[in-house]
Amino acid sequence: MKRLRAKSKPGAVIIEGHVQGLSNTRSLGEYGVPVYVVDKSNCIARYSKHCKKFIYSPDYISPDFATFLIQLAKDEGLEGWTLIPSNDHALYSISKHKSELERYYKTLVPDEQGLQRIYDKTLLLDLAMRCGIPTPQTYYFRSLGEIDTGLLPYPLLTKGRYGLSFYRTIGKKALLSNGAAELAHNLKLIEVHHGIVNSFTQELIPSDNTNKTISFTAFCVNGVIKTHWSGIKLREHPLRFGTATFAASIENTVCYQQSVVLLEALKYTGVCEVEYLLDPRTGQYKLIEINARTWLWVGLAKACGVDYAKIIYNYTNSIENDFPAGYPSGIKWINYITDTYFSFRALISDKLKLGDYISSLKGRKVSAAFSWRDILPGLMFLILAFYIARKRR
Repeated sequence: MKRLRAKSKPGAVIIEGHVQGLSNTRSLGEYGVPVYVVDKSNCIARYSKHCKKFIYSPDYISPDFATFLIQLAKDEGLEGWTLIPSNDHALYSISKHKSELERYYKTLVPDEQGLQRIYDKTLLLDLAMRCGIPTPQTYYFRSLGEIDTGLLPYPLLTKGRYGLSFYRTIGKKALLSNGAAELAHNLKLIEVHHGIVNSFTQELIPSDNTNKTISFTAFCVNGVIKTHWSGIKLREHPLRFGTATFAASIENTVCYQQSVVLLEALKYTGVCEVEYLLDPRTGQYKLIEINARTWLWVGLAKACGVDYAKIIYNYTNSIENDFPAGYPSGIKWINYITDTYFSFRALISDKLKLGDYISSLKGRKVSAAFSWRDILPGLMFLILAFYIARKRR
């Protein structure tokens, strides 16, 4: 395939420049693509040598965000550039204004109806059940008065139908209830700040310290998987239900097979991450959620030869993709800042053994932010760690 000359290549706008945005910025910059980074606050991707320009934006969920992107295209001459969001709120806004934005940009964001089927978890769980894909036992409550809290199988997790909105209002991804009194308290809190009808409650899949969250990721066209990659969260923060700090590439045939069925039913086009958790009681991999975008540790997939940012760019620009047929297992990804901090906390609370921690660091690893070929973002991540943690809440 003939490569386009660098000066003739349309560029890409990376929306949210945290760890995944940095990975996407580096991928496209290395490919010779001009990259702008957009973020509502300071971010590490702006310091990459591959970032041609950084621009502060309104809040991604703001009504002004789409208008901002349109004006950016006009002011900077970005017509025909590819939008690559790495944040759910940005995804929502682009989806909502997709027809307007596509007059200026190329996107692979689902339309509103398609996105609703994924991010309204009640609709996703219903589709999974109809496809025969295992899900945690789920309860839908509409009011406090209808709940007989004494008859439920504790412990339980209560989550939001729309996860990011729930996190914004409640401050946690999920609320754990070990008994009836705790569930009643949590539901009252949700009723005041979020609305019970906007939540759902599920059984807590027990941990045997080996069943970690598995991310099956894929690039699809009309529901057909063109390439895929899988990884497992080995450590996360908070210690359960959290964000990866340490992960590894794996292969998992069951998650692949289940995802083939689910993504075909969705007729999905683009990159997605499908999360599963093994239930040790049944041996089933149960669906947790889908993210219709690149995820935090997308850089690990790139290190394994599955470069999703480049695949998105090629697809939106009608450049033939050479889809990888396989990838190596056992390559590890580490966010040195968060993993060191949270591992230390786990060690002193006896939730992690020192020998296990030292052993886990053996083998080939890729850093979330540090690279000798692009050193400034890693240094700025260290300097801005507390600022970033506060702004990303």
